Amino acid sequence: MTTVGAILNGIFEPGFFTSGPVRVALVVGGAVSLVSAVVGVFTVVRGQSFAGHSLGDLGTTGGSGAFLVGANPLWGFVTFAIIGAGAMELFGARRPRGRDMATGIVLGAGLGIAALFLYLGTTESNTTGATITILFGSIFVIHASMIPVFALLSGLALAIVGLLYRPLLLSAVSQDIASARGVPVRAVGILYLLAMAVAVSLSCVTIGAILSTAVLIGPAAAALRMTKRPGLAIAWAAVIGLAVTWLGILLAYDSYYWPPAGRGWPVSFFVVALILVVYLLADLASREKARRAGAQGVASRKFPTGTAGRTQPSLPPVLGAE
Repeated sequence: MTTVGAILNGIFEPGFFTSGPVRVALVVGGAVSLVSAVVGVFTVVRGQSFAGHSLGDLGTTGGSGAFLVGANPLWGFVTFAIIGAGAMELFGARRPRGRDMATGIVLGAGLGIAALFLYLGTTESNTTGATITILFGSIFVIHASMIPVFALLSGLALAIVGLLYRPLLLSAVSQDIASARGVPVRAVGILYLLAMAVAVSLSCVTIGAILSTAVLIGPAAAALRMTKRPGLAIAWAAVIGLAVTWLGILLAYDSYYWPPAGRGWPVSFFVVALILVVYLLADLASREKARRAGAQGVASRKFPTGTAGRTQPSLPPVLGAE
């Protein structure tokens, strides 16, 4: 027990489990990572990573505006992300090129307003540290009273994705096929953007507007390198998201005791760094798996046996085995 205790003491600095801010951070961070994992898989599959990044940047507008008027930044993030999502859908088109153009236009306008709000916040108010908090997050200063709000918003985003699971996948493969099968593609797209806006807003509060895309895209992209089955990819993304978020919180807390003591590193840095490491490992594993599969394919063509060479029709990878 002494050895185990020494190991635990080396991993968890004093007060980690008894700290109120840490407990809130673990709960909120866990909820946000789960939502981001579920929404993120569909974001990657549907090719809307740029839209997710743009919503995070637009959150800067809402968060800085909330700071300027003395409101909770979360409401600013959510409000402007939803407005931005609606504008993207309103000005966009069904084709990716049209969506990207609309996204870029909305993003440029939002960042211009954000620059104004941040300028006013630093020159005409007593707000201190607003820019750092908005851009890089502040998970350790979230009040416990906000946990129900995070839970409600998380549940909303998950409910939307759960109800639209199959239509989202089908429209990701082909919007024309989805329309032919009676899927209301435009309505599905709007509701999905709403779920994405909520997920991005929550991650903006935890690790910041600039880095929110990492939580949305990173775990999902790593999971999709490991499997092409959407359901399994969502499960893997959730595991990865939880692991990197909780480990990032632990490392950020412990870093306060690293030399020079009293200068802890931000949670956002650790979370993003861990996501990068996980993605690189998943990519290497995927490449190695593909290499082995290719080698086996060459061997089977050289030495055909039984049914070798026969092919069976299959669904697109995104719908395979679901």
